[in-house]
Amino acid sequence: QVQLVESGGGLVQPGGSLRLSCAASGSIHSVNDMAWYRQAPGKERELVAIIYSGDTTSYADSVEGRFTISGAKAKATVYLQMDSLSPEDTAVYFCKMHAGVRTSAREVSFSNIWGQGTQVTVSS
Repeated sequence: QVQLVESGGGLVQPGGSLRLSCAASGSIHSVNDMAWYRQAPGKERELVAIIYSGDTTSYADSVEGRFTISGAKAKATVYLQMDSLSPEDTAVYFCKMHAGVRTSAREVSFSNIWGQGTQVTVSS
């Protein structure tokens, strides 16, 4: 069974930086898109940044210019560099990949795979 394992969260002061990492454990055949989401207490999960299947990227307005998503689809890894962090960025961050897993000699099944989440707290 394929799982996504995140790391890099923690406590940081306002204005600081963090780098989140996400890697797949298990065998993935291919990856279409890779993304980071976040969910703050009492709020819905929101898309933070995404690398589309054509390798273009998109960011939420609230993080544009401060966060950078990167990754290697061949290795099923994705990163999120977060700079100029503010308390409003405090949330649990989740990575997600739309990925294919080989289910037989001739079939690959695609689905969304989520990480377990990593806490990011921005506070002085």
